[in-house]
Amino acid sequence: MSNKLRNIFFLIGLVAIIVMCFTFEVSFAELWKDITKAGYWLVAILILWGGLYAMNALSWQVILRGSGDCPVSYWRLLKLTITGFALNYATPVGLLGGEPYKIMELTPYVGTQRATSSVVLFAMMHIFSHFCYWVTAIVIYVLMSVLGLLPMDGLMAFLLLLMGLFCAVGIYFFVCGYKNGMVVRLIRFVSRIPGLHRWGERFAEEHADDLQKIDAQISELHSQNKRSFFASFFLEYIGRMSQSFELLFMLMLFDVSGNVFILFIYSFLILAFTSLFANLLFFFPLQLGGREGGFAMSTAQMGMTNEIGLFISIICRVREIFWTAVGLLLMKINNNTK
Repeated sequence: MSNKLRNIFFLIGLVAIIVMCFTFEVSFAELWKDITKAGYWLVAILILWGGLYAMNALSWQVILRGSGDCPVSYWRLLKLTITGFALNYATPVGLLGGEPYKIMELTPYVGTQRATSSVVLFAMMHIFSHFCYWVTAIVIYVLMSVLGLLPMDGLMAFLLLLMGLFCAVGIYFFVCGYKNGMVVRLIRFVSRIPGLHRWGERFAEEHADDLQKIDAQISELHSQNKRSFFASFFLEYIGRMSQSFELLFMLMLFDVSGNVFILFIYSFLILAFTSLFANLLFFFPLQLGGREGGFAMSTAQMGMTNEIGLFISIICRVREIFWTAVGLLLMKINNNTK
């Protein structure tokens, strides 16, 4: 990737961080109070996310090795992974930032087709694991309500049913995409959007062979290399589960009643429902407002106070800003392609 393009991505992310800092709906005194309350647990949360990014990078490496040799070092993949997620956090509609960046940075090593197919497959696996994670959360919530540990009324049952249908459609869509490829269909969908019709048709016509090959590589991982497929899925799914420890650390600060296992289940459910709500608002940079509202509603449903929901949302936002800043800094480091 040229330094000019890299600087454009860097400026986009930098502007988003500045906007985020100036739109924090809490005073500096309250922010500092929450940070000091988190104390060493905030350090543990930042380290936890370093481990989660390491698992994401390993999942991407498994996908690359599933389609041939992987001439890219793990540490460079980790660098691109952190920067890619930073750009996804910072840009509206998420994937408009991180995925093109990773494709352009990976192309000198494996070529455009393999770079594109691996990045698309990684994004698909990341989203697919979210759908499976949400389904798990729905099942667990129902079991907890049967045991009398969580409330279940008509409205909640209706919402769970809608969430279940949404996840079922999403899983079906991705299973079809793994079997038959997704890029060609995605370009066809884009070409139906007003204003993008001509561009979509022209792009599909000029790159027809390349798009077909990319789709073939996507379907090959699912049909011929199931070991790599399930290894990548396992890493992504376990990563989503492990993210619950972030909320567990914060709930322990408030001495919420219940043993550690029950607190972990609460953390799992709060994170699942919040991430679902926030992802429905994917067009906001840094998911402004969506994540805070999701934490407020999820913690209230678990019978917790608004103070806990606000504290969790603030600390999570601090963590996001920290790792977004790290990702942007990594963008300027070690960009020589051998």
